[in-house]
Amino acid sequence: MAYSENIAQRIRSSLEHLANVEEKKMFGSLAFMVNGKMCLTAGPKRMMCRIDPKLHEQEVRKIGCSTVVMRGRNYKGYIHVQEENLKQENDFEHWIELALDFNEQLTSKGK
Repeated sequence: MAYSENIAQRIRSSLEHLANVEEKKMFGSLAFMVNGKMCLTAGPKRMMCRIDPKLHEQEVRKIGCSTVVMRGRNYKGYIHVQEENLKQENDFEHWIELALDFNEQLTSKGK
């Protein structure tokens, strides 16, 4: 499994206050499921955040960010953030908060 243990540990620490968190290995990364929904992943030298698709265009413009692409398809609402752009705690927490906010929206809709 080729993922950044540093990112994985930082995500664990940020989610430790939540009751319903599960870790799953998928897509060559370590996914963090919150309330049964994919929320964040620790990948090789990057973190993937699942955010509100309405915020995608604004957030993906930030340095070190890119849209997740799988099998040639762009996934709006899924953003990779390079590890070097997560060094500052406030930058890291920004992405955690966006992912958790969207996760709450998904959970409250019952999806």
